[in-house]
Amino acid sequence: MNAKHLWVLGEALMDCVMQADGRFMPLAGGSPYNMARAARLRGATVRYLNPFSTDMFGRTLAAQLRADDVTLGTPESRAPTSLAMVQIQNGHPNYSFYREGVADRDYTVDAMEQLLLMHADAHGPGILNVGSLLFIPPENEKVLALLQAAKALGWTISMDINMRPQVARDLPAYVAGVKALMAQADWLKASDEDLQVLGWVAPTLSDALGLVQAVRSQCAPRASHIALTFGAHGAYLQIGDSGMAMAAPRVTVVDTVGAGDTFWGNCVADWAMHPQAELQNTLRLAMQAAAINCGRSGCQPPTLQETLEYSASPAA
Repeated sequence: MNAKHLWVLGEALMDCVMQADGRFMPLAGGSPYNMARAARLRGATVRYLNPFSTDMFGRTLAAQLRADDVTLGTPESRAPTSLAMVQIQNGHPNYSFYREGVADRDYTVDAMEQLLLMHADAHGPGILNVGSLLFIPPENEKVLALLQAAKALGWTISMDINMRPQVARDLPAYVAGVKALMAQADWLKASDEDLQVLGWVAPTLSDALGLVQAVRSQCAPRASHIALTFGAHGAYLQIGDSGMAMAAPRVTVVDTVGAGDTFWGNCVADWAMHPQAELQNTLRLAMQAAAINCGRSGCQPPTLQETLEYSASPAA
């Protein structure tokens, strides 16, 4: 079976990270944007769909994707770039988002559907990855319509829900909307924090198999590939009826920005390139890539060669 192209829909923004002296340093970010970079650096063919702003931040974000050899999917927008103000506390990021009238939301379902249709006609359907801030109402309605259109065209739906409850004005509506979107997923990632927002109490790695079964029965009946991440404790990967848990590699953590995005980008890239990829190898390399990212400031996903060298080193 031939490799599939991966298309990514979701926010791209500047993470303005507070430094020790109180200044803010802008870094390219956004969960789907990070995931696109990680998947391309792993080796997949990746196209990023959302528009970039014509402002300085937008040009910086677009330039980074071009440097990583990610294809840009839509024309530029005159709307400003999304911003996230980030404070790192004990290695973990806390975010405040500025998302109204921004470039990455400047798209229509009809235009995106036409792109999906043209690609499917020319090359066959690919993989459409969605997630994160686009799931917050009212944007979730556009995303649901697009996912339904994509599935009708035969696309595989990949999803990292990446819940951001602090941004949602109506949390129950947000949770209900995310669960409706999860019902469209073929491949799904959720963190322990995501599961808590969705209503599971104190999810742990030891409970992962039961959590996968619950997610499938309650939210995502179509999901054949499910990844659950538990921060420093590790992750669990289920493909069909086979599952495996793995402890996180030991690493000196600079921060955890983009760790989950790097993990999921590596998983999806592996499946895009190697549909019959061995579960243990996919999980191990994705965990190693996330560990490398945690040893760097901001989201800086590794190349496949860096990941292989890390996993072969005695320190790993």
